[in-house]
Amino acid sequence: MRESDIPLTAVSTPSGMLWDWLVMPHGMTNSPATFNRRVTHLLRSVRDFAPSYFDDVFIHSRAVNGKSKVKMHKEHLRKLFCAHAQTQALREPEEVYLQG
Repeated sequence: MRESDIPLTAVSTPSGMLWDWLVMPHGMTNSPATFNRRVTHLLRSVRDFAPSYFDDVFIHSRAVNGKSKVKMHKEHLRKLFCAHAQTQALREPEEVYLQG
């Protein structure tokens, strides 16, 4: 969210205090689409093998140039994690879940 937009998200509490959202809450109009567009933009360098849908990333690996599927998958994971590190999008390492 742009810093100039933060005051536009202000909500009042029963005690009369005013609170501003520092990140876009999902209750706001178009925020899911904005979030998806942001994730897609952050992962554009790996989109050939790791398309994303909201906060899910699907890694597709196959054997190429004499490398096994496992070796290619490890390489793809390394590239994906490097993309996260470069954009600083992954702030909490414990948020990473590997299924499989």
